Amino acid sequence: MKDLAQVNAKLDGWKHVHSEYEELATLEEILRETDDSELEAEFERRASSLKSELERAGLLLLLNEPYDNANAILMVHSGSGGLDSQDWAAMLLRMYLRYCEREGFRANVIEATADEDNGIKNATVLVEGDYAYGFLKAERGVHRLVRISPFDSAHRRHTSFASVLVSPEFSDDVDIEIRPEDLKVDTFRASGAGGQYVNRTDSAIRITHLPTGIVVTCQNERSQHMNRATAMHVLKSRLYDLALQERQEELSSVVGEKKETTWGSQIRSYVLHPYTLVKDHRTNCEKGNIQAVLDGDINDFIMEYLRQRAKGDA
Repeated sequence: MKDLAQVNAKLDGWKHVHSEYEELATLEEILRETDDSELEAEFERRASSLKSELERAGLLLLLNEPYDNANAILMVHSGSGGLDSQDWAAMLLRMYLRYCEREGFRANVIEATADEDNGIKNATVLVEGDYAYGFLKAERGVHRLVRISPFDSAHRRHTSFASVLVSPEFSDDVDIEIRPEDLKVDTFRASGAGGQYVNRTDSAIRITHLPTGIVVTCQNERSQHMNRATAMHVLKSRLYDLALQERQEELSSVVGEKKETTWGSQIRSYVLHPYTLVKDHRTNCEKGNIQAVLDGDINDFIMEYLRQRAKGDA
């Protein structure tokens, strides 16, 4: 039923595009014969809106990989660098929450480890909406920030790193084997400077998957049962993502290609000093308005990545 609903939504979208195109064609004929500034302004506005709708509808055709239409689990981790990196991780988290708000996705921060002094060490966000994973998978990788550090009394330039992981959320009917004996489950009281990102409860859950060492924490729900269910969803997604990475590495070794996955292999740089620029190193897409980007305007980077990925260039 979910697949049928998504197909019908695509069909309705294309029907609307076709109808709007025919109406604009009629308006264009009228404008050829009359000089009506209000009608011309309406034509320009609707034509611009149709162009954006066409671009997005076209990109949806590119989202045909497994689980592209699924919800996403997005994780942000600060890198080495102390307060600067933790502050950068918090800025990235805010950027993604703003992006979700702009795009109509529902974002729920299910876990965040904040530092008492500043920023966050890590955070996990469940993003719900059609094709949330398909779009957000473009953000997976290391993000680099260059700026004058607000924590340096000498006002020197610092470089900070944060990593972003994105996995699809799976329903319970997806077959990913997790043996109970492979799990270590701890319960604890949520504590620390969670701020706006976490609701403090007495029933937080930490699940450690012993064979892989993956640790998942959930402290945002109101009951231990709900926290455990959410943590298991995240763990299932992390295990799938790990299996996918191992398969890609195996394929790369077979074909003789090896991509660096070290901390310095950033996918995108955000430069605040000595100039302002955001550049995606995979696609060479650039934007000079860095504040708009940090406020969630990252669609251009995502769209260009999806286009080049479909061509095999990204």
